[in-house]
Amino acid sequence: MLGYCAPMPLSSPSSGNPTSLTMTDLRQSTNRFKSASVLDGLIAARPTLRPQMYFKSSLTALSHAMEDLVLAGSGNPIVIANFQRERFYRQEAQRYQRIAQLSSHVYVLAAPETEFKSESGAYEKIAFTPGDALSNEWHLVVIGEKYSACLICREHWRNDEDTSVERQAIDQTRRFEGVWTFDRHVSSDAARLLLLRIVGYRPELEEKVAEAQSLLRTERASSHQEIDPDPFAQRLITYLQAGQYKLQKAYRSISAQERRERLINLITAAIRRSLDPTEIFTVAVQELGHAMNVCRCIIYPCKPTDDDAIIQYECLTNSSVKSLVDCAWPLGGNALFQAIAAGRESVAIEDTQGSFELDLATLQPLIEQWNISSWLMVPILYQGQITGMIELHGCGEDSHRWSSGELLMVEAIAAQLGIALIQAESYANLGKLNQQLEALEVTRSNLIAITGHELRTPLSTIQVCLESLATEPDMPLELRQVMLSTALDDAERLRKLVQDFLTLSQLESGRVKWHLEALSLEECISLALSSIRTRQHNEPLPHITTHVPDELPLVQADGEWLVEVLSKLLDNACKFTKPEGEVSIEVHRNRQGMLEVTIKDTGRGIEPNRLEAVFERFYQEEGALRRTAGGTGLGLAICRQVIMHLGGRIWAESAGRDQGSQFHFTIPVSKGEADSVPVSAVTVQPEKSKQTKKTKKRSAAKRR
Repeated sequence: MLGYCAPMPLSSPSSGNPTSLTMTDLRQSTNRFKSASVLDGLIAARPTLRPQMYFKSSLTALSHAMEDLVLAGSGNPIVIANFQRERFYRQEAQRYQRIAQLSSHVYVLAAPETEFKSESGAYEKIAFTPGDALSNEWHLVVIGEKYSACLICREHWRNDEDTSVERQAIDQTRRFEGVWTFDRHVSSDAARLLLLRIVGYRPELEEKVAEAQSLLRTERASSHQEIDPDPFAQRLITYLQAGQYKLQKAYRSISAQERRERLINLITAAIRRSLDPTEIFTVAVQELGHAMNVCRCIIYPCKPTDDDAIIQYECLTNSSVKSLVDCAWPLGGNALFQAIAAGRESVAIEDTQGSFELDLATLQPLIEQWNISSWLMVPILYQGQITGMIELHGCGEDSHRWSSGELLMVEAIAAQLGIALIQAESYANLGKLNQQLEALEVTRSNLIAITGHELRTPLSTIQVCLESLATEPDMPLELRQVMLSTALDDAERLRKLVQDFLTLSQLESGRVKWHLEALSLEECISLALSSIRTRQHNEPLPHITTHVPDELPLVQADGEWLVEVLSKLLDNACKFTKPEGEVSIEVHRNRQGMLEVTIKDTGRGIEPNRLEAVFERFYQEEGALRRTAGGTGLGLAICRQVIMHLGGRIWAESAGRDQGSQFHFTIPVSKGEADSVPVSAVTVQPEKSKQTKKTKKRSAAKRR
């Protein structure tokens, strides 16, 4: 605000009043006045004066108006100005060069900082010490023949304010307390107080200052004033308009900052609410598109090596603009994307048809197809790596000029999205890791239960048999033979258990040496069937049939491991099928040119949601502790490892509980047989497939 002190009549000066001091008295009192305030001295001389509060912008307007009085007037006015510091003086140095052309009594005071020093030139410069009270005061006194005005102010500080030099240099809202008046008597008193300081710092100016004192005494007799208010009004209006413009600019900046913070807070809240990238991107693209008021806003995850990206997140503010959703957005041949991938910096184009440092010729078809007139691309980065992209398009005549504030806002949102992507990915990885840990825990539990059951039972049987043989020498021969057979069977059971552990370990670690050769699949099936019938000669088996064509191409496989797979699948089918059930083996050539083997049973079946789990280690469909069939749960895991290493695929099918099951696996055809005519899928009747072993060998020999 601006304060104004109206002209007041002067009271009769006393003997202690500065107006009655001689020049000798002034010089003798110099040191005492260096620490005193000019404002305090003026108020002491004129007790009826009442200081007002001013802002710096108001003082600047008043000072310029008073200087305009001098520039518009004539005669030889007295002009005394105190700028506090050299930096403030430098802003007005050119004006005082012009003022000095109209008067020989121009005095400028300031505390030196770089080059300011006491010297005589176009006007007198007085450099005072930084500790002088003048360093906290702002003074301007002009006294002409028909006008006078003075501005005597001291900077006003609150206890909680920062008084640093940096703040003084930039804060236009600094406050001052002081007096502004047109009263010639007050102006003369202020001039004498300032002339006292001038003589104190520059004694060589005593005669010139005495001349100025003489002009003050002469002009004091005249009270005629011709003050033109127009310069003051014009200056005040100019500064008010400038202040209003700065205020509006500040409001716009605050509004932009508020909008930027609101968007960032909204997206941050979405991140905290959900770790789902879909929800986060949906919120971000909608809010950003509407806030930026662009025709099209798209966000998509990507990597620098991607050739294209499928657009899923888009915001359109103009219904006539074509949508990019589900479109493949080119990246590999996109000059803008490649520039961002190389420099990790945003790219803003105000006019896609104008000149630009990048060659947009290759992008013209894309620009024309999607009617892009202005383009902004901001990378979504995390630790310097591109994880996604934000694109804003101005379309047709709705081109957009990208301001620095808008660019900062989009980059801030991109930073939040980069964090969101990594958090979502980390959360997903954590979920997978938890699932793996749960699976490992199940495996551990099954391993303990199965090994405990499978090891303890045969060991207990062997121990009982051996103890009986050792403690009862008179045991009948028939019973002794039963004990030995039982012990041998359980020892074989233990051997197979340990062998399965070792086999799976070797397969998973890659220590198996494979011997691939061209083999007859029919012979491998026969060997597997013989092995099953031999091992389970004391147990009734379900009816087993084979449906194998007469002419089969040879397969490229390791015979020993292939027979092992067939044996385990057949053993598994017989184990879970009742003796009155059926097990069948079928072979045909699939569309990929591989032989597909299917082992089908009418047994217990598998729940559809467990068809993949049955191939896991130690998996027991019934649970480890309530099984009705023995086994370690390693057989199918071994089969999967073998088939994978042979270049095939294995899977299971079942309609559900008590609906039977089918196990399929594929095996590559031998290279020499790969181009042969595909075998028809017509199955061979069981009686036709029953050949003697000798006939099978002869057929295989012919094919070789």
